[in-house]
This record gives sequence, structure tokens and C-alpha cells, in this order.
Amino acid sequence: MAGKKIATGVVGGSGYSGGELLRLLLQHPAVEIAWVTSRGDKQLEKVHRNLWGSGLRFTTEEAAAPCDVVFLCMPSRESMTRAGQYVTQGSKVIDLGSDFRLKDSALFEQVYGAKHTSWDLVREAPYGATELHRDAIRSARLVANPGCFAYATILGLAPLVRAGLVDLDRIIVDALSGTSGAGAEPSVPTHHSEIGHSAFPYNVIGHRHTAEIEQELTGVAGAKATIHFTPYYAPFARGILSSCHGFLTRRASRADVLELYLEFYRGEYFVRILDMEKEQVSWQYLPYPSVASVAGSNFVHIGADVDEQRGRVVVFSALDNLGKGAAGSAIQNMNCMLGLPEETGLGGVGLHP
Repeated sequence: MAGKKIATGVVGGSGYSGGELLRLLLQHPAVEIAWVTSRGDKQLEKVHRNLWGSGLRFTTEEAAAPCDVVFLCMPSRESMTRAGQYVTQGSKVIDLGSDFRLKDSALFEQVYGAKHTSWDLVREAPYGATELHRDAIRSARLVANPGCFAYATILGLAPLVRAGLVDLDRIIVDALSGTSGAGAEPSVPTHHSEIGHSAFPYNVIGHRHTAEIEQELTGVAGAKATIHFTPYYAPFARGILSSCHGFLTRRASRADVLELYLEFYRGEYFVRILDMEKEQVSWQYLPYPSVASVAGSNFVHIGADVDEQRGRVVVFSALDNLGKGAAGSAIQNMNCMLGLPEETGLGGVGLHP
């Protein structure tokens, strides 16, 4: 692709993930945005006011010309009806939705309550956790981008399950999401008056990302992994903080766990392990990640601790649900598919304060 711009199209660009994707693509040195679609009669710069002056306009899919890469930012059960036409045109396709993530058809039907109409494409689409499936992504025509909760949790737990350091039947995950995870359409639970002074669990049993997490961690472990997952919404706009608890199968210290993580993610530009020493203070927080430190970035911050007395390890993983949890990882996968350095257009660190 050297010497010419990569023409990209975005299907469904009016939501938060679509807006973040456009923001990042505009600053990507190798990319040209060819078109952006949206259902309904909307003006792009009124929907995404941070893109005022960008010159981007919404168009229709019928008017969209073939291009090198197409990003699908669509609700569940819609990408399966669109991906094939773009693959057939010769585009590389990255689906930010959920239609191509699960590789068991019966499980997909159970989780999403629908039959899949493009199962041949599911079989060829790698799960887009770049750190785990890089080789498959490089040669793929279609990539299934991970869910935000799922990606944070998978990266947080993969080194432990690969090493057999935790009981695979008893992994407990509590994960907080910012309100942008609920999407751009207004809803009562994420209305500021409802959540501005609160936090609440939701979809406590059967959250769809549980199936993703179990699928991927079972693959990493080489044995069935069972995840007990509870999501929460909290009063911040962007970010995921996944708190992962495992019960040790053998003795280990915090230093042992951090060494394991540093080795597992050695060379991974976007995964940062917080291996700082714990100070002897009454209020300990610096060794653990915060959502604010990764906001606006494609980075994942991971911290860990071990309760040696009770045989429990806890790992915290933080990422931006719109960045590494959606648009950022989609661009990282695009870079991987096209042979570009994965950090191209994504090098910016999180905002502070």
C-alpha cells in the first residue's frame, strides 16, 4: 500500500464507535475516508460535533463506491447481511459488531436469538484480538472485532489461563463500563439524572460477552474455561475497568504474576503492565489501572495483585471502550491486515487529567 492512500468506507457512522473511528481515521497518515453512511437524514457534523470542519458528509450505501477497507458499525444481526457484498467487491472488512465473533452456530443462536445467514464467512473470520490472533488476521478478508468488555477481560486473563495458574472453573469477573457503552440513543438507565450519582449492574445472567470471553480463554488455555461475569454501568463516559479474580492452582506471588504478564505481552506495543512496586501506604492505588489513564487511546493498562493467604489472584484491565474496545482495535486490525505497523495512526497515549 506504500505510495497511495488506503480508501476506507464506514457503514453506520452515526454512533459513538463510528464517530471515534472517523476521528482516528482522519489522523491516520495512510488513509483517505472515501465515504460514511448513516440511516436516516442526518448531517454528520451535527451528530459528531468534534468533527466540525472535517468536510465529511453522510451518504447512502447505494452511492458508496468500492474501496480498500470497509468498517461495519452496525447492530447485532445486521452485519451478517452486509459483509458478504463488500468481501465480494474485494474490500478488507472489519466488523465492529457482534455477528462474526462466536464460532459455534448453536451458541450464536442461543445468545443472539437468530439464525446466522452468512455462516461461511464466520468460519473464515478470525476473532480480532490482535495480540492472540495476529497471524490469522494478517491474511484475513474479514475480521470480527472483539466486544469491549470481552477484550478487556480476555487480555486481563490470558496469561493466567495459558500458564494454568488459576482454576478454570472459578473465574469471577466484575467489569465497569462508561455510559457510552450503551450507545448514542437516549435511554433511562444512562440518563445523567439516573446514573450521575449511581452505578448499577445489568444483564447479570447471560450477558452476551460472556460467551466471547469463554470462547477465547478456552482457546488460550486448551481446556474449558468458565467465566462468572457481571457488568456494571458507572458515571463516566468512556472506559472499561475489568476486575478479574482467579483462585491459584499453585503458590505464586505478585512478583511471579507480573513477571508472567511481562513475558506474555513482551513486544506488544499497546499492552502496558503496571509493574511498579507497592509502597507501604494506607491507601494503595498506584499499581492498579484507571479508566482515565487510557481514555482516548488504544492502550490497555493491566495491574495485578495476589492474596497469598487466601490463594487468590486479582487482575485489573483498563481500556477505552470506544478506543481499544472498538475503533482503535479496528484500525489496529486494519493495519495488521494491510502490512502496516500496527501503531500507525494510533500512537497517542491516554488523556490526563
